[in-house]
Amino acid sequence: MIQKSLLAALVGVALTTSTAWAEDATLIIESWRNDDLALWQEKIIPAFEAQHPNIKVKFTPSAPTEYNAALNAKLEAGSAGDLITCRPFDASLALFEAGHLSDLDDMESMGNFSDVAKSAWQTDDGSASFCVPMASVIHGFIYNKDAFNELGIEVPATEAEFFAALDKIKEDGNYLPMAMGTNDQWEAATMGYNNIGPNYWKGEEGRLALISGKQKLTDEGWTAPYATLAKWGDYLGDGYEAQTYPDSQNLFTLGRAAIYPAGSWEISGFNTQADFEMGAFKPPVQNAGDTCYISDHTDIGIGMNAASENPEAAKAFLTWAAGPDFASIFGNALPGFFPLSEKPVDLEDPLAKEFVSWRGECESTIRSTYQILSRGTPNLENDTWGASVAAIKGTSSPEELGKKLQEGLDSWYKP
Repeated sequence: MIQKSLLAALVGVALTTSTAWAEDATLIIESWRNDDLALWQEKIIPAFEAQHPNIKVKFTPSAPTEYNAALNAKLEAGSAGDLITCRPFDASLALFEAGHLSDLDDMESMGNFSDVAKSAWQTDDGSASFCVPMASVIHGFIYNKDAFNELGIEVPATEAEFFAALDKIKEDGNYLPMAMGTNDQWEAATMGYNNIGPNYWKGEEGRLALISGKQKLTDEGWTAPYATLAKWGDYLGDGYEAQTYPDSQNLFTLGRAAIYPAGSWEISGFNTQADFEMGAFKPPVQNAGDTCYISDHTDIGIGMNAASENPEAAKAFLTWAAGPDFASIFGNALPGFFPLSEKPVDLEDPLAKEFVSWRGECESTIRSTYQILSRGTPNLENDTWGASVAAIKGTSSPEELGKKLQEGLDSWYKP
């Protein structure tokens, strides 16, 4: 009798435990990437749920322009989802400082990412990390392979080779050498200054020195890229001052321009629009043999709502998101948005493979103005847009631009 009673009790405990474990947790993901809805519903969520049958996931994006306000309202009301898609730097840092995002440093899988990858979702002193890095975009140049083959141009590795290629394209006259306008301003800074600049200020070395006050925007490493941009105007074609971002995209994908100063986010769109083979080359170095630096800019992460009622399930998802299965799905479904884990991902798109291969050849950094330095007024990021346009148009000297930018930064920022 005793043995039967004991057996019955053990079976009861086992059934109770099994029922509790089998009870589904449902995770809600907040995001601004409403263009990714099909990817999440058809690929990412099914892959996760297949490995975690007791956890269900719902992806509930907002419109990009409404996300910050909508998310903050939900967090304040206690109605936000369990997982929060994180924009880089200050917007997410503010959520962490307000107690809305959990510190994830105790997750072993955070060791899968470099300090540069994690920097977009850390406190200023690096003592806490609050989002799993998901993807970055890489800067460089996309080129028309047909045009290069037709003109006998080799992919340039140095600045001298780059400008020699532009001269040859211009002299031939069948192609616009480079498709970029200055009407929208941000392209001049994003695909111009912060594309070529890291080779001058030595990537993270210079960026961190600027934040610490050891370097200034008047130093040669920060003004020299403007001198290089000043040469670009001769190759952008007539009327580039009024040329918009979509104009530049169309010029290139229609085959009318040979080179496009780019971010890797263009890959998916260009693949569908261009009927010629494309290649990519990294920002040329000043001299052969120089260490190369690339802007491998952190774009999107994912964190946990500190008020989630399903913290263990949420951490299970974040651990999976930090691993190879997620990275492979995300990187191949969205070529040009590159997983940030240190373990390489086998990408299928040839142009994406070219961009990401530079990580093994060059030092990675992020855009110089995005961490800390654009919190005040005047905003350094926005001022860099105007400065880059002025450099290309030749309306101010590099030294004048550096002086003005540093004075603006000094007016509110003390290292």
